[in-house]
Amino acid sequence: MLASAIISGIGLGSMYGLIALGFHITYVVSNTVNFAQGSAMMLGAVLGYTFGVKLGWPMPLAVVAALTACALFGLVVERILVRPFVARGSNAWLMATVAAGIVLDNAVLFTFGKEPRGFPSALAREPIRIFGAGVYPLQLVIPVVGIGIALVMHLVLRRTRRGKTLLAVVQNADAARLMGINVHRTVAVSFMISTALAGLAGLLIAPLFSVSSEMGTLFGIKAFAVAILGGMGSAWGVVIAGLAYGLIEALVTAFLGSVYTQIVVFSVVILALALMPNGLFGRAAINRV
Repeated sequence: MLASAIISGIGLGSMYGLIALGFHITYVVSNTVNFAQGSAMMLGAVLGYTFGVKLGWPMPLAVVAALTACALFGLVVERILVRPFVARGSNAWLMATVAAGIVLDNAVLFTFGKEPRGFPSALAREPIRIFGAGVYPLQLVIPVVGIGIALVMHLVLRRTRRGKTLLAVVQNADAARLMGINVHRTVAVSFMISTALAGLAGLLIAPLFSVSSEMGTLFGIKAFAVAILGGMGSAWGVVIAGLAYGLIEALVTAFLGSVYTQIVVFSVVILALALMPNGLFGRAAINRV
């Protein structure tokens, strides 16, 4: 039971970390977040199912199409629901992105249906034995993908011109603008990456759960909790917090039962933030006078 819980927890934690990385990216670039991240996760799973299972497209093509649609959703959110409010110095983008998620969830509910659907995958068909526990190969692939993406993002930010452009906007948007960097386009790209990561999380987790219009709500809330817990400004902090959150959740579920899962896990989050208000790896803001 312990081995199964640990493997399951690492897989879940990787998914939380992927979605939370989306929160991190938009926060550090634009000081805003997209509260429709959970809906973007659901969109990736639903479109992957629609293209790959219902329409019979080759799965690689279905995945690319689903992630492209998720990225376009992020572009629409930034361009229509975030940028105009930020330009006016308003925080109304908070409610606008929440509303976008609700609209998308209900649009999918009407078109896709209410009943959950199974997402077949060769990696979630036959369990294998590890330390006496039966686990699906997909549960081993998920953390590899999650940590791998975090590593790739780190390398892209530090080693490529596009990544350095993004870091320049993060450090000082006004100075970056004076250097000829298109700040608006950089922010838009950050939102596209954010929702694409959420869509990828949905595609990876769907075969282990089910595909439905409601699947992203709780995942989005938990991912935001992970982002706050890890420290919104720290990419690796968000990833580590996601793994820790997933492990605690899986262990509590295995040994105490699912009834106590949310009570215990969110109590731990509250306690951790009470002791470390800036998150595990966050830094307090410095005010210069």
